[in-house]
Amino acid sequence: MILLLAAPAEAHHPGGGGNTGSGGPINTISADTLSEGLIAASIRYEFIRLGQLSDADLLAAASRGTHAHSIRSIDSVSLSVAYGITNDLTVAVRAAGVRRSDIREPGHDMLSGGHMGMMDASDMGSLMSPDGINRRGNSAGFGDVTMLGQYRFHSNAQSGTSAAVLFGFKAPTGSTDQRDAAGQLFQAQFQPGSGSWDGLFGAAVTKRAGRWSFDVSGLYYLISTGTQDTNLGDRFLFGTAVSYRLVGPTGSAKEVELHEYCMQPRNQLQEHCLYHANHDHSDMKKTPYTLDLVLELNGEWHDKQRIAGIPDPNSGGTTVYLTPGVRVGFDRFSGFVSVGVPVINQHNGIQSKPDYRVLTGIGARLN
Repeated sequence: MILLLAAPAEAHHPGGGGNTGSGGPINTISADTLSEGLIAASIRYEFIRLGQLSDADLLAAASRGTHAHSIRSIDSVSLSVAYGITNDLTVAVRAAGVRRSDIREPGHDMLSGGHMGMMDASDMGSLMSPDGINRRGNSAGFGDVTMLGQYRFHSNAQSGTSAAVLFGFKAPTGSTDQRDAAGQLFQAQFQPGSGSWDGLFGAAVTKRAGRWSFDVSGLYYLISTGTQDTNLGDRFLFGTAVSYRLVGPTGSAKEVELHEYCMQPRNQLQEHCLYHANHDHSDMKKTPYTLDLVLELNGEWHDKQRIAGIPDPNSGGTTVYLTPGVRVGFDRFSGFVSVGVPVINQHNGIQSKPDYRVLTGIGARLN
């Protein structure tokens, strides 16, 4: 089952793909889809702690004419709803709020041939500290809404393999008018919304073998120009995951969901539930809950952003996280948590780089 917030690798932006099923990976997208007619929802919280640039680093960059900035953290809360149109086609919609904290950059008079984006030098006095650093504060607001579809074109129960294509778009519904402590407009990269229509496409593959599940996925964001004549840069999110069912039934998440759905009295006379009733369900009755251990490698490549067509040398790069996690399921509910530590952290120019990220949330089947 798919969801739309996870794997946040690039330093200044939340991520875009993940799994909201009752089992399997947390950040990597599984090829499993919802059964026809099923509705699922989840709430997720994501926190990224960044390694801040020191004031000395910012001033040194400014002396060379480089406009660098520092961010302390990014956190996001998202609500996602997914619906199974058919047994092989699921659509999901995600809405999120985003907050970036402690944004700092060198003052205009510290730059040598640089620029301050949308900052007005005449209004910087209230932000300027004696050390020449502008402490612009936090940027927070409603982010863009994302729709992601997943079509499973291959499913072989005998071999335990499935594969799906991913497609969708991101709509410019987020706030693009957030201002700092001095009332100055934040640059596009600090805004909760992008102001751009973006396309999404990718693929996911899943292999199940007893209590083990292996998942691989990739999702590409094709970014267009948005607010302040800024293109934030294409993104490619990728992940691979190994999951182990420590406690509970060993069927696929889809099989468990179908079993729970057909056990409800109002659904037992449906044709696919009558067929399902002839199968052995003893394994599904051993424990009232499930417990999955998950280990993932999740990453993101991010292209440089472009302002009025000019590339920003202090943007873009690649981060890969090693991410252990755990997922617990009970009845129609599940909860999960994962902690990612960068093993690759290569960024262009001078940027705040991720130190770690935490993702947690709860999900539920609504019918």
